[in-house]
Amino acid sequence: MPVREDELKHLNGMLLQMAGLVETSIRESIKSLTERNSELARKVIEEDHKINTYDVRIDEECIRLLALKQPMGKDLRFITTAMKITTDLERIADNAVNISERALELNKEPLLKPYIDIPRMREIAQGMVRDAIDAFVNEDKRLAMDVIMRDDEVDDLNDIVLKELMFIMTQDPSTVYRAMKISYVSKYLERIADHATNIAEMVVYMVKGKIIRHMAPREIEI
Repeated sequence: MPVREDELKHLNGMLLQMAGLVETSIRESIKSLTERNSELARKVIEEDHKINTYDVRIDEECIRLLALKQPMGKDLRFITTAMKITTDLERIADNAVNISERALELNKEPLLKPYIDIPRMREIAQGMVRDAIDAFVNEDKRLAMDVIMRDDEVDDLNDIVLKELMFIMTQDPSTVYRAMKISYVSKYLERIADHATNIAEMVVYMVKGKIIRHMAPREIEI
Protein backbone atom coordinates (compact mmCIF):
# COMPACT_ATOMS: atom_id res chain seq x y z
CA MET A 1 0.00 0.00 0.00
CA PRO A 2 1.63 3.31 -1.07
CA VAL A 3 2.02 6.26 1.26
CA ARG A 4 -0.98 8.57 0.90
CA GLU A 5 -0.49 12.25 0.03
CA ASP A 6 -2.29 13.37 3.19
CA GLU A 7 0.12 11.30 5.31
CA LEU A 8 3.11 13.05 3.76
CA LYS A 9 1.43 16.44 4.23
CA HIS A 10 0.80 15.65 7.89
CA LEU A 11 4.44 14.70 8.38
CA ASN A 12 5.56 17.82 6.56
CA GLY A 13 3.26 19.97 8.69
CA MET A 14 4.64 18.62 11.96
CA LEU A 15 8.18 19.25 10.77
CA LEU A 16 7.33 22.85 9.86
CA GLN A 17 5.77 23.42 13.28
CA MET A 18 8.88 22.02 14.96
CA ALA A 19 11.13 24.19 12.81
CA GLY A 20 9.12 27.28 13.74
CA LEU A 21 9.61 26.58 17.44
CA VAL A 22 13.33 26.01 16.87
CA GLU A 23 13.72 29.33 15.05
CA THR A 24 11.99 31.08 17.93
CA SER A 25 14.29 29.43 20.45
CA ILE A 26 17.39 30.59 18.53
CA ARG A 27 16.15 34.17 18.28
CA GLU A 28 14.99 34.44 21.87
CA SER A 29 18.10 32.81 23.35
CA ILE A 30 20.34 35.47 21.82
CA LYS A 31 17.84 38.20 22.67
CA SER A 32 17.93 37.06 26.29
CA LEU A 33 21.70 37.60 26.20
CA THR A 34 21.94 40.89 24.32
CA GLU A 35 19.03 42.45 26.22
CA ARG A 36 20.05 40.83 29.51
CA ASN A 37 16.58 39.36 29.86
CA SER A 38 16.85 36.39 32.20
CA GLU A 39 13.12 35.76 32.18
CA LEU A 40 13.26 35.20 28.43
CA ALA A 41 16.22 32.85 28.88
CA ARG A 42 14.22 30.79 31.36
CA LYS A 43 11.30 30.69 28.91
CA VAL A 44 13.51 29.18 26.19
CA ILE A 45 14.72 26.53 28.61
CA GLU A 46 11.25 25.72 29.91
CA GLU A 47 9.66 25.43 26.45
CA ASP A 48 12.30 23.11 25.01
CA HIS A 49 10.06 20.17 25.93
CA LYS A 50 7.68 21.19 23.12
CA ILE A 51 10.42 20.68 20.56
CA ASN A 52 11.37 17.37 22.13
CA THR A 53 7.75 16.26 21.84
CA TYR A 54 7.72 17.02 18.12
CA ASP A 55 11.00 15.12 17.74
CA VAL A 56 9.42 11.99 19.19
CA ARG A 57 6.10 12.37 17.33
CA ILE A 58 7.79 12.83 13.96
CA ASP A 59 10.10 9.86 14.53
CA GLU A 60 7.15 7.69 15.50
CA GLU A 61 5.21 8.72 12.39
CA CYS A 62 8.22 8.07 10.14
CA ILE A 63 8.72 4.63 11.67
CA ARG A 64 5.02 3.86 11.21
CA LEU A 65 5.13 4.81 7.54
CA LEU A 66 8.31 2.82 6.95
CA ALA A 67 6.93 -0.26 8.67
CA LEU A 68 3.39 -0.26 7.30
CA LYS A 69 3.77 1.30 3.85
CA GLN A 70 7.27 0.16 2.88
CA PRO A 71 7.80 3.26 0.71
CA MET A 72 10.22 3.29 -2.19
CA GLY A 73 12.05 5.89 -4.26
CA LYS A 74 11.16 9.50 -3.60
CA ASP A 75 8.76 8.75 -0.74
CA LEU A 76 11.41 6.69 1.02
CA ARG A 77 13.97 9.49 0.69
CA PHE A 78 11.43 12.03 1.95
CA ILE A 79 10.62 10.03 5.08
CA THR A 80 14.21 9.14 5.95
CA THR A 81 15.25 12.75 5.35
CA ALA A 82 12.49 13.97 7.68
CA MET A 83 13.80 11.66 10.42
CA LYS A 84 17.32 13.02 10.09
CA ILE A 85 16.15 16.63 9.91
CA THR A 86 14.24 16.36 13.17
CA THR A 87 17.39 15.07 14.88
CA ASP A 88 19.30 18.14 13.73
CA LEU A 89 16.46 20.46 14.70
CA GLU A 90 16.34 18.96 18.19
CA ARG A 91 20.08 19.47 18.58
CA ILE A 92 19.78 23.05 17.35
CA ALA A 93 17.19 23.63 20.06
CA ASP A 94 19.55 22.10 22.63
CA ASN A 95 22.17 24.65 21.62
CA ALA A 96 19.63 27.44 22.05
CA VAL A 97 19.00 26.12 25.56
CA ASN A 98 22.75 26.14 26.19
CA ILE A 99 22.91 29.76 25.04
CA SER A 100 20.07 30.63 27.40
CA GLU A 101 21.88 28.97 30.29
CA ARG A 102 25.00 31.03 29.54
CA ALA A 103 22.81 34.14 29.32
CA LEU A 104 21.49 33.46 32.83
CA GLU A 105 25.09 33.33 34.06
CA LEU A 106 26.32 36.36 32.13
CA ASN A 107 23.32 38.51 33.01
CA LYS A 108 24.43 38.39 36.64
CA GLU A 109 27.81 39.86 35.72
CA PRO A 110 28.84 43.31 34.48
CA LEU A 111 28.70 43.58 30.71
CA LEU A 112 32.09 42.65 29.28
CA LYS A 113 31.63 44.37 25.92
CA PRO A 114 28.80 45.27 23.52
CA TYR A 115 27.54 42.27 21.58
CA ILE A 116 28.25 42.94 17.90
CA ASP A 117 29.37 39.75 16.14
CA ILE A 118 27.19 37.40 18.24
CA PRO A 119 23.90 38.89 16.93
CA ARG A 120 25.29 38.75 13.40
CA MET A 121 26.13 35.07 13.88
CA ARG A 122 22.61 34.47 15.14
CA GLU A 123 21.12 36.20 12.11
CA ILE A 124 23.12 34.10 9.65
CA ALA A 125 22.67 30.81 11.52
CA GLN A 126 18.93 31.31 11.98
CA GLY A 127 18.60 32.23 8.30
CA MET A 128 20.44 29.04 7.41
CA VAL A 129 17.99 26.97 9.47
CA ARG A 130 15.00 28.70 7.91
CA ASP A 131 16.30 28.34 4.36
CA ALA A 132 17.32 24.72 4.89
CA ILE A 133 13.74 23.90 5.91
CA ASP A 134 12.36 25.91 2.97
CA ALA A 135 14.68 23.94 0.68
CA PHE A 136 13.27 20.72 2.13
CA VAL A 137 9.66 21.77 1.68
CA ASN A 138 10.20 23.06 -1.86
CA GLU A 139 12.73 20.39 -2.87
CA ASP A 140 15.07 23.24 -3.78
CA LYS A 141 18.60 21.88 -4.11
CA ARG A 142 20.04 25.26 -5.13
CA LEU A 143 18.76 26.89 -1.95
CA ALA A 144 20.19 23.95 -0.02
CA MET A 145 23.59 24.56 -1.62
CA ASP A 146 23.34 28.26 -0.73
CA VAL A 147 22.85 27.25 2.92
CA ILE A 148 25.92 25.02 2.77
CA MET A 149 28.03 27.86 1.36
CA ARG A 150 26.97 30.23 4.17
CA ASP A 151 28.47 28.01 6.86
CA ASP A 152 31.89 29.59 6.27
CA GLU A 153 30.49 33.00 7.24
CA VAL A 154 29.56 31.73 10.68
CA ASP A 155 32.90 29.95 11.06
CA ASP A 156 34.74 33.18 10.22
CA LEU A 157 32.73 35.19 12.72
CA ASN A 158 33.35 32.55 15.37
CA ASP A 159 37.08 32.89 14.78
CA ILE A 160 36.84 36.68 15.10
CA VAL A 161 34.91 36.44 18.37
CA LEU A 162 37.32 33.92 19.88
CA LYS A 163 40.40 35.94 18.91
CA GLU A 164 38.91 39.11 20.39
CA LEU A 165 37.99 37.33 23.62
CA MET A 166 41.44 35.81 23.87
CA PHE A 167 42.97 39.27 23.57
CA ILE A 168 40.65 40.64 26.27
CA MET A 169 41.54 37.80 28.65
CA THR A 170 45.28 38.28 28.18
CA GLN A 171 44.92 41.99 28.93
CA ASP A 172 42.78 41.52 32.02
CA PRO A 173 42.60 38.13 33.79
CA SER A 174 39.51 39.26 35.73
CA THR A 175 37.51 38.95 32.49
CA VAL A 176 38.23 35.25 32.01
CA TYR A 177 34.94 33.96 33.46
CA ARG A 178 32.78 36.24 31.30
CA ALA A 179 34.92 35.84 28.19
CA MET A 180 34.78 32.06 28.42
CA LYS A 181 30.98 32.10 28.74
CA ILE A 182 30.71 34.32 25.67
CA SER A 183 33.04 32.01 23.76
CA TYR A 184 30.66 29.14 24.54
CA VAL A 185 27.78 31.14 23.05
CA SER A 186 29.78 31.72 19.89
CA LYS A 187 30.57 28.02 19.65
CA TYR A 188 26.91 27.07 20.15
CA LEU A 189 25.95 29.34 17.24
CA GLU A 190 28.66 27.76 15.12
CA ARG A 191 27.18 24.35 15.92
CA ILE A 192 23.70 25.57 14.98
CA ALA A 193 25.06 26.55 11.57
CA ASP A 194 26.65 23.10 11.26
CA HIS A 195 23.30 21.43 11.94
CA ALA A 196 21.63 23.67 9.35
CA THR A 197 24.31 22.54 6.91
CA ASN A 198 23.50 18.91 7.76
CA ILE A 199 19.84 19.56 6.94
CA ALA A 200 20.77 21.18 3.62
CA GLU A 201 22.97 18.20 2.73
CA MET A 202 20.05 15.89 3.43
CA VAL A 203 17.85 17.96 1.13
CA VAL A 204 20.33 17.43 -1.70
CA TYR A 205 20.19 13.70 -0.95
CA MET A 206 16.38 13.74 -0.98
CA VAL A 207 16.18 15.57 -4.30
CA LYS A 208 19.11 13.99 -6.14
CA GLY A 209 19.56 10.70 -4.30
CA LYS A 210 23.21 11.62 -3.79
CA ILE A 211 25.02 11.70 -0.44
CA ILE A 212 27.28 14.78 -0.28
CA ARG A 213 28.45 14.61 3.34
CA HIS A 214 32.19 15.22 3.72
CA MET A 215 32.40 16.71 0.21
CA ALA A 216 33.77 20.19 -0.37
CA PRO A 217 31.14 22.50 -1.92
CA ARG A 218 33.26 22.89 -5.07
CA GLU A 219 33.09 19.13 -5.56
CA ILE A 220 29.28 19.02 -5.58
CA GLU A 221 27.43 19.11 -8.88
CA ILE A 222 23.79 20.11 -8.70
